[in-house]
Amino acid sequence: MMDATVRARVDSDLKQEAEAIFKKLGLNTSQAIVMFLNMVKLQNGIPFDMKIPNKETLKAMQEAKEFKGEKISLKDL
Repeated sequence: MMDATVRARVDSDLKQEAEAIFKKLGLNTSQAIVMFLNMVKLQNGIPFDMKIPNKETLKAMQEAKEFKGEKISLKDL
């Protein structure tokens, strides 16, 4: 029985982009949220990997944010 309401505040751009994807999948936002919650229940946790990045990954993420690191051209590939 559908008798509970879930409310969440999200960035409006994120909401619009996600809703566009849901529409392509034939879903609305409520259906997608219900699917997510069912997967949480089925897997007894978040239905995707959640990891704390190691030092090397954190460094690469920071370099990407700052546009640092080695530059490679298409010719180099």
